[in-house]
Amino acid sequence: MSPRAGQGAIVRTLLDRHGETYAAQAGIRVRNTPQPLYQVLVLADLLSTRIRASVAVAAARALFDAGMDTPRRMADATWQQRVDALGEGGYRRYDESTATRLGEGAVLLLDKYGGDLRRLRDAADGDAAALRRSLQELPGVGPTGSAIFLREVQGVWPEYAPYLDAKAVQGAERLGLPGDSGKLARLVGQDETAAFASALVRAALDRSVVDEVRQAAA
Repeated sequence: MSPRAGQGAIVRTLLDRHGETYAAQAGIRVRNTPQPLYQVLVLADLLSTRIRASVAVAAARALFDAGMDTPRRMADATWQQRVDALGEGGYRRYDESTATRLGEGAVLLLDKYGGDLRRLRDAADGDAAALRRSLQELPGVGPTGSAIFLREVQGVWPEYAPYLDAKAVQGAERLGLPGDSGKLARLVGQDETAAFASALVRAALDRSVVDEVRQAAA
């Protein structure tokens, strides 16, 4: 089997077994409308903390199930309601500080952008660095959170696709795939890039994913 054929088998196996975006896992149907974009932002904030991804996803689901699925509803919820929802999702280590910054971030998003992240998109005009800087003005959204957000929305904001950040590239290298985002992007269709990025991140975070995929693809 040629190296290229071997890479193709790894990519297909990875997508088949782990190719679900974190947004989909959290029950978010990503569309270019304010509510799902905000939900992705909340998820990106939770995922960027030093806590297991599965816990961050469960906490996002708990917040949304409790009705905190728009900037207005998040801002209107009490601090204790946010803490309780985070705790319900198992996000207990950082629940109090996270509850505070989610409230502050929702208020800032409402005040500055009318609660609509598409206004950040328009202002950035296709410049990923500019968009990430704007996102990082929101409490709790640092470099990691802004990268996660772009990874997850690239399917509906195609001017930022393909978006494969350093964590995705790290996963690729562990799998024996190219350590270059451009070369990686050419291994899948554009409509698969977000799922591919999430799968690569899972490989970076969990060595068992690497072993499983490489063994199954052999």
